[in-house]
Amino acid sequence: MNFLVRVYYEDTDAGGVVYHSNYLKFFERARTEFLRVYNFSQQELFAQSLAFVVKRIEIEYKSPARLDDLLNVETILSEFKKATIVFQQKLYKSDICLSSATVTVACVDLIKMKPIAIPDDIRQALQKVNCSI
Repeated sequence: MNFLVRVYYEDTDAGGVVYHSNYLKFFERARTEFLRVYNFSQQELFAQSLAFVVKRIEIEYKSPARLDDLLNVETILSEFKKATIVFQQKLYKSDICLSSATVTVACVDLIKMKPIAIPDDIRQALQKVNCSI
């Protein structure tokens, strides 16, 4: 799935370059939209006392994004386990990869603040995304 994001002044440092932590925001927005495409909104998950929280992230910065750049975040579901999902994400300007990340999210019960199995409806919907999972 692809998600477009524009770089605004607030995303940059004094030199007009995207501040490193803001790449995480771009990746987070793309994962949220990924779930939305499959009809799972954050509000609906919260209403069920569920959330997907970042358990692990590995990020590589290859080239800077700058003020006013229009970027494309590519999000691919690469691994699916009982309580976790692994996403491969890449941030592009045109056809140049500026950053890549491997993000592991865990399904968490918000009341107990403990990992739980991914609900069947979400599992079934996401398994259709990639039949090899």
